Amino acid sequence: MTSAADTAPAARKPKRDRTHYLYIAVIIAVAAGIAVGLAAPEFAQELKPIGTGFVALIKMMISPIIFCTIVLGIGSVRKAAKVGAVGGIALGYFMVMSLVALGIGLVVGNILEPGTGLAVTDAVKDAGHAQIDAEAKNTTEFLLGIIPTTIVSAFTNESVLQTLLIALLAGFALQGMGSAGQPILRGIEHIQRLVFRILAMVMWAAPIGAFGAIAAVTGSAGLEALKSLAVLMLGFYVTCFLFVFIVLGALLRAISGLNIFSLFKYLGREFLLILSTSSSESALPRLIAKMEHLGVSKPVVGITVPTGYSFNLDGTMIYMTMASLFIADAMGTPMSLGEQIPLLLFLLVASKGAAGVTGAGLATLAGGLQSHKPALVDGIGLIVGIDRFMSEARALTNFAGNAVATVLIGTWTKEIDKDRVNQVLAGQLPFDEKTLLDDDHDGPSEDHLEVPEQGGEKELAKA
Repeated sequence: MTSAADTAPAARKPKRDRTHYLYIAVIIAVAAGIAVGLAAPEFAQELKPIGTGFVALIKMMISPIIFCTIVLGIGSVRKAAKVGAVGGIALGYFMVMSLVALGIGLVVGNILEPGTGLAVTDAVKDAGHAQIDAEAKNTTEFLLGIIPTTIVSAFTNESVLQTLLIALLAGFALQGMGSAGQPILRGIEHIQRLVFRILAMVMWAAPIGAFGAIAAVTGSAGLEALKSLAVLMLGFYVTCFLFVFIVLGALLRAISGLNIFSLFKYLGREFLLILSTSSSESALPRLIAKMEHLGVSKPVVGITVPTGYSFNLDGTMIYMTMASLFIADAMGTPMSLGEQIPLLLFLLVASKGAAGVTGAGLATLAGGLQSHKPALVDGIGLIVGIDRFMSEARALTNFAGNAVATVLIGTWTKEIDKDRVNQVLAGQLPFDEKTLLDDDHDGPSEDHLEVPEQGGEKELAKA
């Protein structure tokens, strides 16, 4: 027993060292991508498929990870009411924070007025209209789209919410089966281990994906676009920074007693991954694994994180607010406060379900303006050149908002192990980068489990 305990930390140490080098390689790849993008922009744009391919590899893992996490979390909880309470609190919180983000963007946008003085040419108008998605869905179509054609098709489509629905149904069904459902739960647990192990293997391609993505973004935008729209970009970055570290930081400290810098240090590799791929979805599977490792229960993580990726888009809210005001000023038709608020409330609804991938914010903005204020669509072309860079801050803010939301909702529902949180953030319980799972920890919901025989089997296996 003693020798096993002594050898376990020694075995984990090289794993952490190897992944440490991996993320150093990502930083080097990002720097190299920027250099190539500036030196050879046309060649750099041809590297875009490399970044796209890496993000696609990550996205293919999202549905099975969400399914396994939610089914294991809900299937092991005794009372279904607890799951409903978590979902209700999460949706209420998401709506409030979306309104707060809209309000902050509204204030900053009206103060900066960054679009004043810009000219809208015919080329700009054409670029703006090109962003409109002919297949854009209204609210009714979006809600009906949550229902998959078949149970299996939920795993083949890119809709996180379809997977969430099937996982909730399966989790409640297994919960109702009682002891008869335990073999199925154990089977899903093994599938989860397999999926996370595949994800850990895919992560070794991160430096290559980061290089291709950053090179393409830098090459397509160029310095001129950045210079001409620097005010909007910097204003957006500063607004996101203030929202994350003042609003979210204050909430986290007041409700959970945690320092937001400690939490973000723990999630540093995920932030780097998002920065290099411009996609918050690239870090979704790792956020689920890390929040469970942190000490938040499986049901809270399984419901809050996937739902938040569709309904808790704080960065997207700020972006839509500032971009709308910027376009209105650039078109020479600044909106009054009475015009701004209805438009932004419409965009609040239109943005729900927008994917956390590169370009989704711009497409949602274009569709929202086309439906509510068509005259402004011509000006969308003004921000096409810098949208890729703004999507970085959008994705980082969305990710930060969902990480904080998971901790807050875990605190409100008392589904968080605070002692474990302190140990993890202090570095005493390092995250296993090879399996992305904890073999010896079932989270704070352990008292609610109906499967005590599983714990016994684990102890026997260890012995």
